[in-house]
Amino acid sequence: MSVMNKFMSFLGLQEQEEVVEREQLPVEEEEVETPSIETRRNTRTNNVVSIHSQKNVKVILHEPHSYDEAQAIADHLRAHRTVVVNLQRVRSDQALRIIDFLSGTVYALNGGISKIGHNIFLCTPDTVEIQGAISELLSEEHDYNRMR
Repeated sequence: MSVMNKFMSFLGLQEQEEVVEREQLPVEEEEVETPSIETRRNTRTNNVVSIHSQKNVKVILHEPHSYDEAQAIADHLRAHRTVVVNLQRVRSDQALRIIDFLSGTVYALNGGISKIGHNIFLCTPDTVEIQGAISELLSEEHDYNRMR
C-alpha cells in the first residue's frame, strides 16, 4: 500500500481494501504406476525397428514419347522412386529438354542422375546413392554431345 493510500484511508476518504484469501482446494495425488523392470525390458525389445523397413522399393522404367511426360517422371522422383528413363524413342531436341528438366528436378530433390547407356539415364532421389560408372564407347559420347 502506498503512502498516499494510507493517508487517504486515515482521513476516511478511501476504504481499506479487504484481502480475500482463496481457499486452496486439496490436490488429489495421482498414483503413478512404475512398470516393473521386466516390463521395461520387454518394451525396449519391442521398440527395435529395422533400418530396412522399406519393403516395396520400386524402380520405374519410363520411355517418354514427348516432353509432356517429363512431369510424370519428376512426380515419381518426388515420391522417392528411382526412375530409369529411356530416351531412344524421342527426337534429340525433345530428349535434351527432358534431361534438362529432370536434371533440375534431381538437383532440387538432392538426388542424382547418371547416364547408363546410349540415351538411357538413371534418376534417383536423395534416398538412393549411385556408385560406380558405366564406361561408354567414344562414339556414343560424341553422339550425346552432338545432341546437345
